[in-house]
Order: sequence, then C-alpha cells, then structure tokens
Amino acid sequence: MPYKLIALDMDGTLFNEKKEISVRNRAAIKEARENGKNVVIATGRPLVGIRKVLDDLELNTHDDYVIAFNGALVQNAKTGEVIYKSVLTLNDYKFLYEVSKDLEVHIQALTETYVTTPVLNPFTQVEADLNGIEIVKNDVYTFSESETIVKVMFVDEKEKLDKVVTLLSDEVKAKYTIVRSSPIFLEFLHLEANKGVGVNAVAVAKNIGSHEVICVGDAGNDIAMINYAGLGVAMGNAYDDVKGIADHITDTNDEDGVAKVIEQFMLKKVI
Repeated sequence: MPYKLIALDMDGTLFNEKKEISVRNRAAIKEARENGKNVVIATGRPLVGIRKVLDDLELNTHDDYVIAFNGALVQNAKTGEVIYKSVLTLNDYKFLYEVSKDLEVHIQALTETYVTTPVLNPFTQVEADLNGIEIVKNDVYTFSESETIVKVMFVDEKEKLDKVVTLLSDEVKAKYTIVRSSPIFLEFLHLEANKGVGVNAVAVAKNIGSHEVICVGDAGNDIAMINYAGLGVAMGNAYDDVKGIADHITDTNDEDGVAKVIEQFMLKKVI
C-alpha cells in the first residue's frame, strides 16, 4: 500500500540544529508534492508562528492543513479555518497556575495569536521569539474569559522541569495530555488533544487511512502520532522512548533524516 500522507514535526526533525531546512529535505518535500503526496507540518507552534515556513515550502494552499499546538488545533493552511479543535478553559489555566506556584515553576498560556504569562521570564521570551508572537503580561485571575486558551505550559530550566515532571499529581495527569516538547517546555493540553488526533483529522478530511500515513518526530509530543501512523518514524536524534515505539529509525536532523524517509518510502528511491 503506497503512503499518501507524511506528517512532519519541525524542531529536531524537519529543522537541522541551525533551525534550517536542508536542501535535500526541501527537494524531497517538493518532489513528494509533485507526485501527489500530502505533506503536513505537525508542530507545537501556532499557525501564525510557522507562516514563513509554510510559504517557503509552498505548503500554503487551500488543500494544505497544519496540525498546530500539538494537535489542539488543526487548521487550513491558507484560510486558517479550524477543522478540529480541542482547547482548555480559563479554569484549567487557574488550576494549573496554582500547581505551578506549589512547584515554584514559571507558567504561560498560548492563545491563538499570542503568549501570556503572569511573570515575565526568559523562557516565555524564547517562546515569543520562536514564533514571532507578542507576550502579554497578565494576572491569571483577571484574564479575559472570552480568550481561547489553547494550551498551558510550565517553562523553566531543564533541571527544574525534570524534577517537576516527577512531582505532578495523579489528578493533574488524569486531567490533561502532558507532553515535554523541549527541555525547557512542559505542555498541558486538553485530554483529547495530541498530534495523533491531529493527523487523523487531516487524514479523515482527505479520505486517507492511517495505514497510508507516515509520521516523523523526535520528542515526547510526537509519540501519539508515531503510534497512530502506518509507519511511525523516529529521528536518529530522537529521545530513546520515541525510538522505542517507532517502526523505523531514520538518520538525524543534521543528516537529512526526513528526506531519506520520503525518498525511501514515498518516492521508492534506493537510498
């Protein structure tokens, strides 16, 4: 059965360590598209934060979709129309804020267009710079109920988050999808939100079965889509737990790992 759709994580996967898309990755995506294959970006970032990447790769037509916010929103890449949405509430933000205070860790929340935090910190600045979005400093208890809170994040030094992960209560774990998207980012999403659900929403919209899907990633937030896919692929630089559940391990993000997957499994080239 030929693969019809490939979903690609960005950081640590499509991007090399210089945060660039290699010539070979770029060429493979272009050739796959020319051969009628669907290429979808699946990221923890908002749509507004990856517009330049979509334009650069020409993944910006009415036929293209984006799995944003780790699957909490799935949107048309051209129009921004939402085809799947599973977001949090202000009460979730307040609840997690109290948890963050107990654990003495920084917190932020992402709306569809900006990031908000009660205390300005360097980690929220990283988020803003990464996505080209505004930081809005706002007390959690005066935050507008009309705003959509897509996800909440604990953000801090790697060592701090390593400890925080071990201290999360069973109540917190039962209420949310929790993913470590980077050493300094721990994300809390709606229980029904993950990249696997997001990829499925795109596949259903395009009448593609999961057995016809490839998903490629490197981190904890990619596990759900790697498990979902007919062919789940871990990067050579992926975390060990990601490699442990993958069907195939490709080369690293500095060795054109994404291109090699496309060439071998979609374009049927001899690598």
